[in-house]
Amino acid sequence: MLHYILKRLAMLIPVLFGVTVVSFSLLQIVPGDPAVLLAGEDANPDFIEAIRKEYGFDQPLHVQYFRFISHAVQGDFGVSIRNREPVVNLLVQRFAFTVQLSFLSILIAAFIGLVAGVISATRQYSIFDNLSMVGALFGISMPIFWLGLLLMLVFSVHLGWFPAGGSGELRHLVLPAIALGAASAAVIARMTRASMLEVVRQDYIRTARANGLREWVVIYKHALKNAMIPVITVFGLEFGYMLGGAVLTETVFSLPGVGRLMVEGIFQRDYAVVQGSMILVAATFVLVNLVTDIAYALFDPKIRYE
Repeated sequence: MLHYILKRLAMLIPVLFGVTVVSFSLLQIVPGDPAVLLAGEDANPDFIEAIRKEYGFDQPLHVQYFRFISHAVQGDFGVSIRNREPVVNLLVQRFAFTVQLSFLSILIAAFIGLVAGVISATRQYSIFDNLSMVGALFGISMPIFWLGLLLMLVFSVHLGWFPAGGSGELRHLVLPAIALGAASAAVIARMTRASMLEVVRQDYIRTARANGLREWVVIYKHALKNAMIPVITVFGLEFGYMLGGAVLTETVFSLPGVGRLMVEGIFQRDYAVVQGSMILVAATFVLVNLVTDIAYALFDPKIRYE
């Protein structure tokens, strides 16, 4: 197991290297001069050139890239040209909020998805099964920003139950977490249903029922545990996607997370902020997948990584 973990951590290096290359290249393609945006279009050309020299924008691209890499491996992602603050400090402040939002979203998605999936599988072709699968189809199809605006319109504007934006209390995260977790709940529900339908047809399930075990014991102690292997994979992937999908959610609800920080950095041509945010999200995604693979052993002791 230790050898497997070390191997996966070593694979993180080329992944992050690829992320830095892609993010740096895309930012160079995007039109606009960050020095002009910072100084203003009517600023003195000498002042604009001084800003370019201060942040190294006047140097060749390969020099800028290797300078960024040499500092990034030391944990220094540079200084934000807009906030005049180290990018690491901005990421630390914003990432904690994004993790809270993503964690609450995956809890909501897991609860709804598992309950709907198990009930649909145990009552196949029932009214609940048909309605839940139709609901899952809508959940997968609805864009996050559209669902977020709809939730704000209903529960904030008309009913006044939850605030439409901001942060500070748990109630500020309820609507964003629902909007972010809706699609994941739909995916988890469909995967749980499919996996449960395959497991409940196995011989050992029929044997457990023949031995007189209660139905809830058969379903939740025997069937669900063995059906969780593919579902765990979905959990890991969806949590990683939530960290990236939080970009839209945080923008719609005006939340102070990494996603909104990245969007602001893109519009302001704040290269250091965008590159640091992408590296952080990519590293988190890989680590979440690693934890997911390790969690397999908790549900299936036969799994061993050599």
